[in-house]
Amino acid sequence: MYCSAECRQAAWEQHHRLLCIGSSHHDPDHPLNKLQDAWRSVHYPPETSSIMIMARMVATIKQAQDKERWQRLFSHFCSRTANEEEEIVHKLLGEKFQGQLSLLRNLFTTALYEDRLSQWFTPEGFRSLFSLVGTNGQGIGTSSLSQWVHACDALELPSQQREQLDALIDQLYKDIDKETGDFLNCEGSGLFLLQSSCNHSCAPNAEASFPDNNFLLHLSALSDISPGEEICISYLDGCQRERSRHSRHKILRENYLFVCSCQKCMSQMDDADMTSEEEEEEEEAEGETEGDDMEDEMTDV
Repeated sequence: MYCSAECRQAAWEQHHRLLCIGSSHHDPDHPLNKLQDAWRSVHYPPETSSIMIMARMVATIKQAQDKERWQRLFSHFCSRTANEEEEIVHKLLGEKFQGQLSLLRNLFTTALYEDRLSQWFTPEGFRSLFSLVGTNGQGIGTSSLSQWVHACDALELPSQQREQLDALIDQLYKDIDKETGDFLNCEGSGLFLLQSSCNHSCAPNAEASFPDNNFLLHLSALSDISPGEEICISYLDGCQRERSRHSRHKILRENYLFVCSCQKCMSQMDDADMTSEEEEEEEEAEGETEGDDMEDEMTDV
């Protein structure tokens, strides 16, 4: 469903004329339906639309009058080495990624092949295209819950009420996480040329958001940014950014294949190499000790 007739018309003019399946929507043998069903079977959720971003890229170039312009635009997204591409694909598809990638490429070729883009349909080219989307794709999501949490953060409350509210929110997210996983707010993914050029920092000076509850990305400053200063966002969420340097590096290395050298990480170079799991175990141990001490005090009373 489209949000408006204008939105539908814009999509039709850019890519949807080639991707519209019309009355074949429920036909399991339609090539695009087979492609999407295969994607859902190997990766669902959160980024359920990633394979269709690739389809839209092909359809956009096929429909465009100025095809070279769109190819140049897509070429601006960062590229990866062959080994890194394989790592990213493995991360997205899991242990059986080679067979799954081959299946997706065959279905993708059947549905969308274009001579002008023949390099995208080879095994190496398809892996590169898949890696491009996996590396640069930005989760798009709106959540009434996250908006409520931001509104709660802005409230001026007595310290006791603030602690109670924060505890309630933390527990709420933990309960939801059991049902939906880490991607609570993710309703899809998209490619944003300017935003994708922002590097990561564990102490970012900007953040991406979707305050209008649509696909329009807002890049907002978190602090004053001087002329010539690099604009950095964080690939980590707020909780992850508060973890140890070693723990942050572990997450970034596993998910984004790089070692962070931002100012915050460099200032913590001498910190102990301790993962977040070890941090949590220490906190639990301290909690048990405090609990035992409290029991002793209560017994004494």
